[in-house]
Amino acid sequence: MAVQSIEAPAGVRDEALPGYAVAAIREDGRWRCVRLTAEALVDLDTAITELRELRSQGAVLGLLDVDDEFFVLLRPTPGGVALMVSDAVAALDYDVAADVLDLLRIDLPADEDALDEPWPEGDLAILADLGLPADELEVLANEFELWPDEQLAAIGRRCGFAAELAEVVDAR
Repeated sequence: MAVQSIEAPAGVRDEALPGYAVAAIREDGRWRCVRLTAEALVDLDTAITELRELRSQGAVLGLLDVDDEFFVLLRPTPGGVALMVSDAVAALDYDVAADVLDLLRIDLPADEDALDEPWPEGDLAILADLGLPADELEVLANEFELWPDEQLAAIGRRCGFAAELAEVVDAR
């Protein structure tokens, strides 16, 4: 499992993690997806800032496939940001996952045995108004035989932006 360093130069961090960072934006009843910078995969503040800069009247959702290990969903709200990470245990090895837990004010259990099985953490209702209820997102996040990109593709299908997401992801 790759581990990134916050102190690494931006060029090194850009190449350090495979995966993708994409914003899905819904305006006038239509979805469009745009790529976020590679820095968004390792720096949660960058991802949040890039999503806020999109300034849309409709929904704005960030989808991060980090190192093909886990995914993060981000959604700017008037009072902050809603967050969900598919694997809380990833916070042991990935700064972006640790930052998600920090913002959620969630600590990992001290018991190492509790860290044997990954679990999703955060706002599981983050997509409820877009057609994916919390219980279904939890089931999808717990499908450990699926790769994160497959889980995000399923989220895109369920919310209605699968084709737009695939177009951006396949263009990399």
